[in-house]
Amino acid sequence: MSIDLGVLAAGIDYGGWKFSGNFVLIDLIAASTNALNGALLARRPDHYRNFTIVGILLMALFGGLGGGITRDVLLNKIPGAFTNPAYITVCLIAGIIGYQLAFAEGQLFREGLFQFMTSFSLPWYAIAGAQAAVTAGLPVVGILAIAVIGPTAGRFYIDITSGVPPKQFIRGEWFVSIALLTGAVWLVCYAVGLGTWASAGISFAIGLALRLLALYRGWEEPLAKEPAGVYQHSDGRPLLGRKLKGKSVREMKDLGLTVSKPGEIKE
Repeated sequence: MSIDLGVLAAGIDYGGWKFSGNFVLIDLIAASTNALNGALLARRPDHYRNFTIVGILLMALFGGLGGGITRDVLLNKIPGAFTNPAYITVCLIAGIIGYQLAFAEGQLFREGLFQFMTSFSLPWYAIAGAQAAVTAGLPVVGILAIAVIGPTAGRFYIDITSGVPPKQFIRGEWFVSIALLTGAVWLVCYAVGLGTWASAGISFAIGLALRLLALYRGWEEPLAKEPAGVYQHSDGRPLLGRKLKGKSVREMKDLGLTVSKPGEIKE
């Protein structure tokens, strides 16, 4: 049996590029910033497992596309990342940028940049998730669930691949809560008839502001109760602003924000 290459080539769609309309721009902003986060996270000393450059770019795709693909599959639709080449393209570009920016001078991981970009992308993905769920006709509880799944699924895939506990389930600054709140604010704005960008702008501003404030002030999602004296939780994560400023080299190393110098033996 012969194959007519001309007919085959004619049947392939080489277009599909789309950057606006039906929340595509918001979704692309969320995907690209999360991809940058994924590359940074893959380079972070507590996640890095001798990944290759290709591996780091794949982590960027996990971060940028994982949440959107999971969301779309749950909504029983073909993921936009596979029908619109712009998604993979912008995520790869963002991944390369994240790979280049991961470390400052002296092998110090750019924790401030990583935390800010995480805070920036989280509300966007929550907004895109809530809008997709509304379009699919889900009830309120389902809408809020998708608003949480969209921004957090990519981080889950990266954490599992890196062999660390997923961010959603461990002590840390408000993460799931911010996604849920952002989705809820967007839903209220949408219900009262505000425009697309007005609703997105209000919910994004609230989500970003609270996330950054939680990082700076050290607000955390509550731990499960334990009998007194059973386990003392240490301050095992870095914070922004005054909580991170002034840390010694040893303290930064204990927090997993620096890497060993060549030839240095780790204890």
